[in-house]
Amino acid sequence: MLSLHYSAPHWPWLTRDDADEALRIAGVGKHLDGGSIATYQRMIHHMDEGIGWVLDALARKDAADNTLVVFTSDNGGERFSNNWPFVGQKMDLLEGGIRVPLIARWPARIASSALHNVPNLTMDWTATMLDAAGVAAHPDYPLDGKSMLSALDDPHAHMPRDLFWRMKHRTQRAVIRGDWKWLSIEGNEFLFNLGHDARERANLKNRYPTMANELRSAWQAWDGSMPSIPPDAQAHVVFTEREIPRASF
Repeated sequence: MLSLHYSAPHWPWLTRDDADEALRIAGVGKHLDGGSIATYQRMIHHMDEGIGWVLDALARKDAADNTLVVFTSDNGGERFSNNWPFVGQKMDLLEGGIRVPLIARWPARIASSALHNVPNLTMDWTATMLDAAGVAAHPDYPLDGKSMLSALDDPHAHMPRDLFWRMKHRTQRAVIRGDWKWLSIEGNEFLFNLGHDARERANLKNRYPTMANELRSAWQAWDGSMPSIPPDAQAHVVFTEREIPRASF
């Protein structure tokens, strides 16, 4: 098992060539004035090289065919990125903040170039990898995600379920059920049909009040079943709001 987390393309927007910039940021402790489109592109190039090195190493070990490799992101981009056609960025529960790239490679099991339409969350990959390895989760620590192992075999598989998000920052809440998405931002509620309106421009809350109420109730029931956010995480949220101007989102 290898978990490889790239800082690229992420602040403070540095490449392997930017030693002087790294020293400057270390001295001032800020990153809001750094980076450029050219630097951003170079970071992605370096990340792509690194992923290639990992795949080459698997091939040299004759392990490529039976190794599951997952490439994904924890959130949408910010500042120098372009999340088109979606609205929103990192720190938003709009699609531009939560819909991310995902590529899974496992030649012995996943058909090449297959497009799978099963919605999933990052924590589903923990359950999927344990399932693939034939290992059960620890009974004292139940998983939040669901295994997608069967869906990897069938591009047309369905896993109907509600997907939930909550974010204390800017008090954002969201639930997706099929094409429907209920979203609340600082008390303002929205209902979108993502199948017809991936840019989240048409608020259907008043046209379909029953669906809006159902999804809101589902979110409230889910939220009530979740543990509270621990104090140290709440302190981090307060720090983030104070240090990062909202305009940067």
